[in-house]
Amino acid sequence: MFDFSGKTAVITGAGGGIGAALARRAAAEGMNVVLADIQEQQAEAVAATIGRDRALAIRCDVTDEASVIALADAAYARFGTVDLLCNNAGIVPGGRHRKVWEYGLGDWQWSLGVNLYGVVHGMRVFVPRMIAAGRPGHILNTASVAGVVSGSGSACYGAAKHAVVRATEALYAGLKEVGAPIGVTMLCPGLVKTGIYDAERHRPAQFADGDGPVRESAELEAMREELYRNATTAEQAADMAFDAIAEDRFYAFTTTAFDRAIRQRADDILARANPNFDDIVAMSRRDAGLDRAPQTA
Repeated sequence: MFDFSGKTAVITGAGGGIGAALARRAAAEGMNVVLADIQEQQAEAVAATIGRDRALAIRCDVTDEASVIALADAAYARFGTVDLLCNNAGIVPGGRHRKVWEYGLGDWQWSLGVNLYGVVHGMRVFVPRMIAAGRPGHILNTASVAGVVSGSGSACYGAAKHAVVRATEALYAGLKEVGAPIGVTMLCPGLVKTGIYDAERHRPAQFADGDGPVRESAELEAMREELYRNATTAEQAADMAFDAIAEDRFYAFTTTAFDRAIRQRADDILARANPNFDDIVAMSRRDAGLDRAPQTA
């Protein structure tokens, strides 16, 4: 069991959603918390609810390795150690019904920059320091069910999350091979009630596409409130993550609604069969309890 009390957690994307919930849960476990977010004021607001004696808010752009290095320097300078690293920052470019060839270069650069390179930079910067400290620790990488299923929807986001899954598996295997006392958990949220789908409001200028922000389809906008009504909350997702960390468990899924699609994809690969993908909106509806999953044999 991982002992949280008196230890220090660094959490990216901590200004809202799952990141903020992870920060509050870490504080409730008696941890010092470093809250990193590109929206510094939001991170400051969450830190204020924890207390300045145990919380430090830092503006961090996870797409920029120098910014992540500065985050690590600030965390170690303030608290002396980092015991739990949560590479959690994530965004979803608008227009999830677009086909893969319809995404602009800015969409790809932004999604890969935050969702993949945010994790890569966190691992490259923090893991060597954590290994050198020789202390028991843990790393949580936030992937997604979009990293283990596939199809035409959310291609930009899903491609990045598939890469996060592979990188996190490599992290787990690598730490085992060198005998480091550092556990790894991969959080795979399904539909969670957060502001991730409103990320377009904060898209940095360097990742802009010429046509401006892309709006969601009318169909998806119309069902958003319905989908979120019974969706997993950020607090529930954070609790699932901390349960997995405490148990030194690698996989932490927030839902079973995508299991049929995960199994079908694996079966198709092993059978060398052409893939048969579920619609991601249909899977999300099942996750929200709006549709029952078909019975499987």
